[in-house]
Amino acid sequence: MQVKVSNVQFKFESYSSFEDFANTIHRIFKDIPLDSDYVLFPELVTIGLLTTYNDYHTFTSQDNRKLTNFLNDYIELFNTLSKARKQIIIAGSTLEQEGPHTYNTAYIFDGKGNYAKHRKTHIFPAESDWDTKEGDTLETFDIGPVRIGVAICYEIEIPEIATIYSRQGADIIFCPSYTFTEHGFWRVRHCAEARCIENQLYVIHSPIIGEVDGVIETGFGNSANLSPCELPWTPNGIMEECTTSDFEVITSILEIDALYDKRKSGVATTFHDRKRRNDIYQKYNK
Repeated sequence: MQVKVSNVQFKFESYSSFEDFANTIHRIFKDIPLDSDYVLFPELVTIGLLTTYNDYHTFTSQDNRKLTNFLNDYIELFNTLSKARKQIIIAGSTLEQEGPHTYNTAYIFDGKGNYAKHRKTHIFPAESDWDTKEGDTLETFDIGPVRIGVAICYEIEIPEIATIYSRQGADIIFCPSYTFTEHGFWRVRHCAEARCIENQLYVIHSPIIGEVDGVIETGFGNSANLSPCELPWTPNGIMEECTTSDFEVITSILEIDALYDKRKSGVATTFHDRKRRNDIYQKYNK
């Protein structure tokens, strides 16, 4: 089975209105193949919308929670695009409010008018000032041709999360991210690469980039579609990678059957070998 995946390297900017942001999203879709099974955007793809407030120059990090005010418009925008294109869109993440709590939530639009959600379960220490609450659910989704999981940024640095997804049958983990430094970007990238090797699956990594004045942190990174490091894939496990510091879309064909072949008879059968000696691990699991 072949699955076609498009990965958006999104550069946030200052916006005059939500409509201004929406126009940017629409322009990007002109470069996304209509036959891609999945499209991924980065973490907090909506972050630039904070600049639409007249008093933005006075904002502190706690004002990031004002992104929740755009949630309905965000859902309407991506759900409409998903239905019109009959395409699954993992629309990065945004902030949502439920009762007194704010969550960093990824939305998966299925192309039929429905959507699923994943709330970030491990908040990066630098996010703690935003008063975001951690989600408590790790589940995979049967949306589209294969089973998928979502690991938002720091979550890909927690090996147990990808392990749980792989044991639930995920073939692809989508990793939208937002890293404020180059060091942060490489932590996420290298961990994403490691998760591919450990679990013999694909990771699609989409970091947001951009820089504006004010409280919004600079975004660093380059989007990449990652695979295990073994034939028939590239030696470094990078199928496609963005090479600019601007808007860019990369598209890859993922060979799903190859994952299962290599799990069974590859050079490094890590998917099975990681659980083969549970008797040893349990002795030290205290």
